[in-house]
Amino acid sequence: MPSALEIVRTRSLASLVAQEIETLILTGALAAGERLNEQALATRLGVSRGPVREAVRGLERSGLVVGVRNQGSYVRQVSAEEALEIYDIRAAITGLACARLAEAATRAQVAALRALVKRMEDARRADDAPAYYAANLDFHAALLAHGGGPRARRLYEELGNELHLFRRRALVQPENMRRSNAEHAAILRAIAAGDAAAARAAGEAHIAGGKRRFQATDTGTPRQAARKGGEDHDTDHRSPPPQPARGGRGARRGAAGPA
Repeated sequence: MPSALEIVRTRSLASLVAQEIETLILTGALAAGERLNEQALATRLGVSRGPVREAVRGLERSGLVVGVRNQGSYVRQVSAEEALEIYDIRAAITGLACARLAEAATRAQVAALRALVKRMEDARRADDAPAYYAANLDFHAALLAHGGGPRARRLYEELGNELHLFRRRALVQPENMRRSNAEHAAILRAIAAGDAAAARAAGEAHIAGGKRRFQATDTGTPRQAARKGGEDHDTDHRSPPPQPARGGRGARRGAAGPA
């Protein structure tokens, strides 16, 4: 039996490995629909297969990876139709969170949101899409953290994990970043003014805008979009089997998805 110290070390290592694999997925180095090769990942990350296996199981729970019985684990693949439905659900949740936050936001919370809008504006001016997206995640996470209840946050994170696979498609163009942050600013103004109705409308309109931006850039399958700019040394290139029904519970702090 492993000692308590060995268990702690293994779990800590598995957590680090999960973060690395998640980064590979979210940057497109591991494309949507591709099989995760545990041995190749272990070699790449310089660890044994045990932590990789545990990390993959954790990513299955977070919604980024799906397991197919007797065939392995695959990066989650979400159809464009599913993505559009997810946007619609997220719009309702975001609007609710914005309305609640407008009714009870503290000065510190408003200041934090304002700082995030500035971060996104700075990233937009620098044409730094990765930095913009990171701040975008933080902004949406803050809205849900302060304005959403536990169930709303859990559902939002779960849906957001699935949309991470599409994230760069909608927010790589400077004009899209400009429009997105103008919508963030409108949300912030309504919350700062304590106008719950306006905040709800602004939140819903923002997600609807994200949906339109996604539709405008939906030029191919998730596999094609994710493969852009990414090498793939860790995957098995067989066509993946049909994916099981989506599910899983969000596990990352910023798993709010793009807008």
